[in-house]
Amino acid sequence: MIAYKLFRKRKDGTYGPLFINRKQRLITDEWYAAEEHPTKGYAYRPGWHCCHSKSAPHLSEKGRVWCEVDINDFTEHVRPASQGGVWYTSNWLRILREI
Repeated sequence: MIAYKLFRKRKDGTYGPLFINRKQRLITDEWYAAEEHPTKGYAYRPGWHCCHSKSAPHLSEKGRVWCEVDINDFTEHVRPASQGGVWYTSNWLRILREI
């Protein structure tokens, strides 16, 4: 399924998660399994967090880019509009393209 995810973009062109496991480097067109990284100060919600649309009003876009992603084995979550509405936690993610 097609979804959208906000990433940090590094100078070398790789992408990285915003908060959890920030050192991870991701490239386009490769499947990544979700990993569990319990982190103090964050709710435990394993999986890749993705949005139904390019909207996450609660997150800053400064220094970040939206990517279209393909996800598999996911759970849908209905959240308030202030948090982007519908989002997903997915066990598998592949970055398709930066938008």
